[in-house]
Amino acid sequence: QVQLVESGGGSVQAGGSLRLSCAASGVSVSSYCLGWFRQVPGREREGVATMPRFGTTAYADSVKRRFTISRDNAENTLYLQMNSLNPEDTGTYYCAAARDALCRGRLSRPDDMDYWGKGTLVTISS
Repeated sequence: QVQLVESGGGSVQAGGSLRLSCAASGVSVSSYCLGWFRQVPGREREGVATMPRFGTTAYADSVKRRFTISRDNAENTLYLQMNSLNPEDTGTYYCAAARDALCRGRLSRPDDMDYWGKGTLVTISS
């Protein structure tokens, strides 16, 4: 049974940083396409960053040079380091995994993913 459990969300002021974690079980983070997505009420879930099994990671334009996706194969954990946060980054952040290990060669869309965590809330105040 695949489980993805996010942690690390919280409330910070604009300009601050947060590091999200996603602990995986039932799936190896070294073998899947992994991604972080976010959603705010009334809007569609959007891709933030995705990491293929090998190759280049992909980021949404709005987070480039501020967010970094990474994984620790030994810990079977996915991370998202978020710096220079602004109020537009507020939302619920979800970790996801896809069996297509190459992430289709682009920033993944929600319907590309096969497994989801339950999300962690990030709130950025101005």
